Amino acid sequence: MVLECFEVGSGEQPTVLLHGFLGTGRNLRSLAVAWSQAQPERRFLLPDLTGHGSSPALPPGADLSTMARDVVDTLRARGISGAVDWVGHSLGGRVTLAASLHASDAVASITLLDIGPGPVPLDLSESGKVLDVLLRAPARAENRREMRADLTGRGLSEPLADWLLMNLMPDGDGVRWRFDRDALGALHRRVNGEDLWPALERPVHPPARCIRGGRARYVTDADAARMEAADCPVATLPQAGHFVHVDAPQALLTWLLGS
Repeated sequence: MVLECFEVGSGEQPTVLLHGFLGTGRNLRSLAVAWSQAQPERRFLLPDLTGHGSSPALPPGADLSTMARDVVDTLRARGISGAVDWVGHSLGGRVTLAASLHASDAVASITLLDIGPGPVPLDLSESGKVLDVLLRAPARAENRREMRADLTGRGLSEPLADWLLMNLMPDGDGVRWRFDRDALGALHRRVNGEDLWPALERPVHPPARCIRGGRARYVTDADAARMEAADCPVATLPQAGHFVHVDAPQALLTWLLGS
């Protein structure tokens, strides 16, 4: 399946940037632009993952390997052969790990942004809390302002509400959600339980690294120690939360360039 995708930069070194759950490729555009300016030899590809943004809907039973293969299909459709660097935030990081297991010839290196390979407990998942609000929101509204008021009225912060509203599209004289909320809910339950430790703990794996937010709970100290033992160094941005690319963009870029 070929995904909706846009590019930043025109260098000879392809790098794929994968967004998190309920996001789109454009969530990482600022990071791609800054990184491209620092390393013009790179060409960044930012797809909307399967079932997200303007990409095709999730097929029944889709899992992380499904999504990983769709990213590979998209790279190949754009004339990119061989292995490339993969960078993934949250769900995008888990898709990256799945790609290294199920499409290893396409993965040159792994960079994880505040996510680890272990199952994600639903009670610790920030995306799960956002999903709960999203599933209880109306299917359509008269305008973005009305939908925003509904989301914030259900306890979602204004920044998170505005982030979700990027997924609205025109619907006659109103707006509706672009994605299938129920399908994404099923995907969330399915993929959070996947154990991806074999991607890092097998005898040979692509070079891997991880950076975590000090205020987030996705990568615990125990996870970090286990990842380090598997030759995947872990750095921490103390003041950042789960969205490290939003909370500490310059510090993240410095790490990306220097690691």
